[in-house]
This record gives sequence, structure tokens and C-alpha cells, in this order.
Amino acid sequence: MYAFVDRYRQEHGVEPICRFLQIAPSAYRRHAARRRDPSRLSARAQRDQELEPHIERGWRANLQVYGADKVWRQLQREGIAVARCTVERLTRRQGLRGVVRGKVVRTTIGDTRAPCPQDLVNRQFSAQRPNQLWVSDSTYVSTWQGWLYVAFVIDVFARRIVGWRVSSSTRTDLVLDALEQALYARQPERDGTLVCHSDRRSQYVSIRYTERLAEAGIEPLVGSKGIPATTPWPRRSTGCTRPS
Repeated sequence: MYAFVDRYRQEHGVEPICRFLQIAPSAYRRHAARRRDPSRLSARAQRDQELEPHIERGWRANLQVYGADKVWRQLQREGIAVARCTVERLTRRQGLRGVVRGKVVRTTIGDTRAPCPQDLVNRQFSAQRPNQLWVSDSTYVSTWQGWLYVAFVIDVFARRIVGWRVSSSTRTDLVLDALEQALYARQPERDGTLVCHSDRRSQYVSIRYTERLAEAGIEPLVGSKGIPATTPWPRRSTGCTRPS
């Protein structure tokens, strides 16, 4: 916000801009005074200004692959006393990131040969009643024992997870078990008024999964390519909770 005031102060004046941004003019004037005279900065801010060049130098000197922990160890070897949390905070503020080791996990692997239902939802995730629109998706979680995969089914009207399963593999059984739990918990009518939306990964367009939807009287919908199955929900008092 202060940068915005700096940019337009000559054109509109400080106080009208501060009034529009709902900030105190005195706060901006203190900021401007500290920028003109660095000795007015707090001891922490002055220390940060001293450390930032050393942190960036250590990061660049090591081919820009060091993270906060290794940059901190490098500074310790150079005799620069600084806390690790301070290095982590300043690297984050400077936008310095190290190389992340580990296997890249892909959860969405589309099956181009399998027929896909049309995307009739078109990112309009809304429902007027329970058991009108379900959304199925899955993700992965890193644990001490390796990667675990979580599949879940959300009732769009209630913003509630009605079925979920955890597995060490991404086979079709994972998403099928989550669907089975949702069917058991909700007992939807078999009249075709419930639709289940998912992405194009192979598990959701597999024969076993689509057959189970048809058996339960659920119409399958598949999102367009590059569009995730789920979307962030607005905050509501119910929240997304685990089914009882």
C-alpha cells in the first residue's frame, strides 16, 4: 500500500490516498521517514537489511539450489551468527527457494481411449438439495512411510465429505470404495436425478467405476481437460467434515 501512495502522491496528495486506502497518514509518514533515514528503523529491521545480502550471496554462490537450512549452515560456517528461523523468514521474503528433492507424483493420468461423459457442470458447483450433485476427486499426502492417496466424494449442497478412502495405490478400488461409502451413507434414490462429477483420470472413466454409477442410478459427468474436479468452497458453518 505504501508503494501505491509513493506512486500517486504527487498527483493526488498523501491524505486523500490514505483516506481511500483506509490507512493513517501518520503511518505512511513514519514509513517515509524510515526510508529516508535507515537509523530510524527498528533493530530487527536493521539486522534484516544486513543479513539479506549475505543470504542472497550464499544462495547464488551454491547454484541457487540451497534452501533455508543449507543457507543457514553456510552462514554459520562463515561465522555469521543468525537464527535458522530468521534465515527461513528472510529467504521467503526475498523469494529464494532451493531445489526440492523427491519424486513428482501424478494423480491425474487420463485415459484417452476411454469414452468420457460430457462436462455439463461447467464449473457451476451449486445444488438446490442434497444428493443432487456429488463431486469425486483424489489427492496424495506425503507420510513417513511414503505416499498415501486419498479419494473422497463431496455432496455439493451440504459442502460435506460423504465418502472417503485412503490407500497406498491409485487403483480403481480406491475411488470405488469412496463411492461405496457415499452410497451407504446417503442412500440416494435410483431415479437418475443424482449426478457425480469427476475429472478425466483413468480411475473415474474405468468400466468398473462407470458401471457402478449406472447400477446406482447416478449420471456420470467428467470435467473438461485441464479443469480440476473440485473447487474451493465458500466458508460455511457446516464445513467439510468426515462422515460419521
